[in-house]
Amino acid sequence: MSDELNPAVPDEATEAEKPIKQRKNGLYPGVSDELAENMRSGWADTELRDLAPIPQAADTARRRAALSARFPGERLVIPAGNLKTRSNDTEYAFRAATEYAYLTGNQTEDSVLVLEPTADDHRATVYLLPRSDRENGEFWLSGQGELWVGRRHSLTESEALYGIPAADVRELADTLREATGPVRVVRGHDAAIEAALTDKVTAERDEELRVFLSEARLVKDEFEIGELQKAVDSTVRGFEDVVKVLDKAEATSERYIEGTFFLRARVEGNDIGYGSICASGAHACTLHWVRNDGPVRSGDLLLLDAGVETHTLYTADVTRTLPVDGTYTDLQRKIYDAVYEAQEAGIAAVKPGAKFRDFHDASQRVLTEKLVEWGLVEGPVERVLELGLQRRWTLHGTGHMLGMDVHDCAVARTEAYVDGTLEPGMVLTVEPGLYFQADDLTVPEEYRGIGVRIEDDILVTAEGNRNLSAGLPRRSDEVEAWMASLKG
Repeated sequence: MSDELNPAVPDEATEAEKPIKQRKNGLYPGVSDELAENMRSGWADTELRDLAPIPQAADTARRRAALSARFPGERLVIPAGNLKTRSNDTEYAFRAATEYAYLTGNQTEDSVLVLEPTADDHRATVYLLPRSDRENGEFWLSGQGELWVGRRHSLTESEALYGIPAADVRELADTLREATGPVRVVRGHDAAIEAALTDKVTAERDEELRVFLSEARLVKDEFEIGELQKAVDSTVRGFEDVVKVLDKAEATSERYIEGTFFLRARVEGNDIGYGSICASGAHACTLHWVRNDGPVRSGDLLLLDAGVETHTLYTADVTRTLPVDGTYTDLQRKIYDAVYEAQEAGIAAVKPGAKFRDFHDASQRVLTEKLVEWGLVEGPVERVLELGLQRRWTLHGTGHMLGMDVHDCAVARTEAYVDGTLEPGMVLTVEPGLYFQADDLTVPEEYRGIGVRIEDDILVTAEGNRNLSAGLPRRSDEVEAWMASLKG
């Protein structure tokens, strides 16, 4: 009786040859030689043949070609990342690094894309974990083995799917340690890969790679726009789901809203694109309220900021502020309509050739005009805007780029992003808001605890823009009619 399938291995053994680590307090003390031999055989051939390439294979190849052209003669290393421990021996659900998924379409943990320089351009290889080994028992003994977490694609299958030569990632670190010539790596995703390159890379050069990949995503291709529309369409259905169960949320808490939307995200997509904000009452004044443990009361507003992430990792980001009982009070409507007017001005400013900041400035001006008109801040409007005094109640910027990350292209150069110019194919959010904190003594008592945000996902087109989330009503009277129709 042996405690491990490979009880003794040489010091120079590869990762694939090392013993399978067993759980300390497992109920079986070891594996008999007879059982080990039994488990090696008697399995059908399950290799998948005649696989079609993923739909975005041509797009990912084009993206890799652009990357190759930007860094000629340099080895480029882009990791997917590793599993992260949630607690003890359980892990968080894996989500591949955006840069890696953008360039490959693959989403498996521990994977790495490497572009090796050639005389003309680069040779791409995707390094992956192969199928679980049946010889050493990994497939049934390892916590990440096939019988525990499911089947991985073989390297041959992966080549067919992604259109990139595939190799065993367990040998990559040793290969990189011996690499010569200039190297860049996307940091922050795979410590072992970074350690193998520690004497070959610099933070400045690696940041240039990361910035380039962030800016490459500023303009979306047709595949990406289609995926974002899918994400938005599922999100619209998720908002409809929530409205239909508001009575159940009133009987429980904001968690019912969170769970309802999550169900839609998991059924139609990969996940939620970010933590859903299900903020009822004064919680709407907390910009990223994701605790979602408060009461839902008739007469209050519900600020729902949520987005479905597609299976290809593109996310929507939509917000509506809804009257829980289906009807805005006069004051709620006044504040809501002001935010709607600001959003209308912001959306109108989204067009090719406009500055990215234009839609923010247009929305902020409308909100400031309202605050001055209501006597909450002393004018004139130009003075308030110059000093930023409106920010006590508007708080955040009016939008951001959207894509594979909810705040997409975040490390792009300032001159290419917030100081840049809008182009057809860019997708951004327009999301003005007004927030009157429950303890804000500078506003009348009836304003306190009211928070309103309206957010839509806007595609810049050659002619102007298209609201991808137009399937959800925005005007206050239309919101009320829509809610009434869903509640029957």
